[in-house]
Amino acid sequence: MSRKTISGMGAGIIILLLFPVFLPRFYVYLASVILLYGLLATSLNLVLGYGGIFQFHHAVFYGVGAYGTTLMLTKSGLPAIFAFITGPLVSAAFGLVLGIICIRLSRLYFGMLQISLGSLVWAIVYRWYAFTGGDDGIHGIPMPEMISSPKSAFYFTFIITIISLYIMWKIIRSPFGSVLQGIRDNPVRSGMIGINVRRHQLLALVLAGFFAGVAGSLFVVVDNSVFPDMLFWTLSMEIVIMCLLGGWFTFLGPMLGAAVIVGLRTFVSMYTVYWALVLGIIMVLVIFFLPSGILGYAVEKFERGFRKPEGGEQ
Repeated sequence: MSRKTISGMGAGIIILLLFPVFLPRFYVYLASVILLYGLLATSLNLVLGYGGIFQFHHAVFYGVGAYGTTLMLTKSGLPAIFAFITGPLVSAAFGLVLGIICIRLSRLYFGMLQISLGSLVWAIVYRWYAFTGGDDGIHGIPMPEMISSPKSAFYFTFIITIISLYIMWKIIRSPFGSVLQGIRDNPVRSGMIGINVRRHQLLALVLAGFFAGVAGSLFVVVDNSVFPDMLFWTLSMEIVIMCLLGGWFTFLGPMLGAAVIVGLRTFVSMYTVYWALVLGIIMVLVIFFLPSGILGYAVEKFERGFRKPEGGEQ
């Protein structure tokens, strides 16, 4: 990274740390939601943008992680730290199972089968009143005192999000990440040079499931509740839109897309119930005018500015 990039990121982190000091409670909550949704969208982009895997039902891992954490907090009697570890691990294990079932299919069929299996999990959660609370969900989830206030929940969410983003950044920049991008660009050629394509894709699905589970656990901390809609396929499409809007071939693009979508959803819905119509118009404009996303377009313009024009100095 350049010195300017690092300085900009440092300034952004400082501004975020000052949010709870100067902003009302509602905006602190909103900032926490943007952070965890940004983490969720980035975890999807790990397999979608960098892996070329059509993961169309990513919300199911988010919901499984949230319910795993919640059930440990409300039913096990164990310290909270075990709940926050269990949620992401259960989500990663579910990603492994789902990946083993779906990984042999081609891109589009993979996504369709995943939507079907994920919808089955949603139906179980929606109807299992004795264990998951059914369509009512679970509310008033007890939190440890140190993260029970909106400000402390924000700082906890912020720290875990930064750590998770750093780990995903290192994964993408590792040899595994380079191989994953090679598989995305040409899976046939990657297989011909000796790369085990399915094994790499399966590992990427497990990692993406784990970090989606982390985002789900953070939602429990911020909202103190879970509900079946967290596993519904419409949320998965919203997460895909976050990646596309921000820039799915950039690392921080999904974070930007999450901020835009959550902000618009929050404020537009105050004035109209037709939020989905606004979202549809935004997506049409992005597809036509910003196919590489907002951040992707900005990066392209930035790089183009540093290219030497043709016929320059020899």
